[in-house]
Amino acid sequence: MMRSNLKAGKVSRPRDVVLASVLGSVVEWYDFFLYGTMAALVFNTQFFPEFDPLIGSMMAFATFAAGFITRPLGGLIFGHFGDRLGRKKILVITMLIMGGSTFAMGILPTYAAIGVTAPILLLLLRMFQGIGLGGEWGGAAILTFEHAPQGKRGLFSSWPQTGVPIGLLLSTLAVNLASIGGSDVLAAWAWRVPFLFSAILVFVGLFVRLRVTEPPAFTALVKKNERSKVPALEVLRYYPKQVILGIGARFAESVTFNVYNAFLLTYTTVVLGLDDSVVLNGLLIAAVVGFIVIPLAGGLSDRIGRRSVYAFGAAFAAVTAFPVFWLVDSGVTQLIWVALVAGWGIGACSMFGPQAAFFAELFPARIRYTGMSIVYQFGVLPSGAIAPALSIWLVSQFGGSWPVAVYIIIVGVIALVSLKFTRERAADDIDAELTGAPAHNDIIADSPRS
Repeated sequence: MMRSNLKAGKVSRPRDVVLASVLGSVVEWYDFFLYGTMAALVFNTQFFPEFDPLIGSMMAFATFAAGFITRPLGGLIFGHFGDRLGRKKILVITMLIMGGSTFAMGILPTYAAIGVTAPILLLLLRMFQGIGLGGEWGGAAILTFEHAPQGKRGLFSSWPQTGVPIGLLLSTLAVNLASIGGSDVLAAWAWRVPFLFSAILVFVGLFVRLRVTEPPAFTALVKKNERSKVPALEVLRYYPKQVILGIGARFAESVTFNVYNAFLLTYTTVVLGLDDSVVLNGLLIAAVVGFIVIPLAGGLSDRIGRRSVYAFGAAFAAVTAFPVFWLVDSGVTQLIWVALVAGWGIGACSMFGPQAAFFAELFPARIRYTGMSIVYQFGVLPSGAIAPALSIWLVSQFGGSWPVAVYIIIVGVIALVSLKFTRERAADDIDAELTGAPAHNDIIADSPRS
C-alpha cells in the first residue's frame, strides 16, 4: 500500500488525515482512561481484595502505573519502525494491540475465580496497553502535523489531541451507564461491558485509518534515501537538549491530567466519602470544555507561538492548584465540577493543545517519530505514571490534599523553566530546514544504494 502511494504520488486530504488520527486517538485514550477509572472504582476490590480499601487502591494504581512504564518501550519500538517503515503501518498495529488488550480485560477472571493469577494477568494486559499507546501518540500526532499546511501545524496536530477528552468522555459515559444498576452490579459484572465495547471502536478506527496515505515528509525521505538507520541513537546523540527540555515541559501536563482524572476519583470516594458520580459527572463536563480548549490552544499557538500557549497552561495549573483542592475538599458537587473544569479542562488542555506541534518541531522528519515518542513517553515516567499513587501516598502521610497541590505547583515550575530555554519554531519551515541527514552522521544515515 505504501509503495503504490509513493509511486502514484497520492496524498490524503488533510481533513481525512485528521479524521483518521482523531478516531484512532479516541480508541487509544478510551481504553487507557477506562482502566484508570476502573482502577479507582472496581479493581481494588475485584483484583486486590486482601487489602485495606486505600491500600487496595494504591495497588490498583500500581498496575495503572505499569501501563506508563511500558509506554517508553512502545515509543522506542514503534518510533523506530515508524521512522523506518512509515507512520501509517505502525498506527494500524498499535491500535490492534491497544484494542485487543482492552477487550481481553473485559473477559478476565477476577481474584475470586483464579486467585493471584488474576492481578498478574491484569498487570500484563495493562503493560500491553502501555506498549500500544507508546507507539500510537507520536504516530497520530505526526500524521496530522506532516500533512498540515504551513502556518496551521498547531491547529491540525491539536486535533488528535482531542482524542483525550473524547476518550475520557466516552469512557466516563460508559462507566456511568455500567453503574446504573448500582455499585454491586458494577462490581459483579457490569464493569466488563465498557471494556468489551472497545472492539467496536477499534473496528471503526481501523476502517478509517487504513484509507490514509503516508505524509509527504516521509515519502520525501524514502525517495532521497535519507531515513535514519537507528533513529533513537541519532536522537540521543545529536538532540539531547531537546529531549531534556521536552521532558521537562511534559511534567506539568502529565501530572495535572492524571491527578485530576484518576486520583480525584479515589480521593473523593475513599477519603471524602462522596458518591463516584460526583467526579464522573464533573469529568464529563471537563471533557467537553477540554474538547473546545485543545484546538483553540493549538490554533492560537500558530499565531503567538507554542511556548506562550504552553506556558499559560502550566502557569494556570500551578496558580489554581490550591483553589482547585479547596473546592474539592468542600464536598459540594457543583464546586467540584468547577475545580475539574479549571484544573483538567483549562489547565491541562491548554498545554495539550500545542504540545504535539511543539514536540514535533524539536526534531527533523527523519527521526521525528522516535524523538517525539522519547520525549512524550519517557517524560511520563517520573510524572504521570506515579502521580495517582504518589498523590494517595501524600494524602495518607499528611492527612490532607495540600501536598498534592504543592506537587502540581512544583511540576508547573519545572515546565516553565524548560519552556524558557527552548526555541520557538512555530513560524519556521521545519522540513525545508531539517529533512536532510546531518553531514557528520553518515554512520547512522542510510548509505546510498546503487
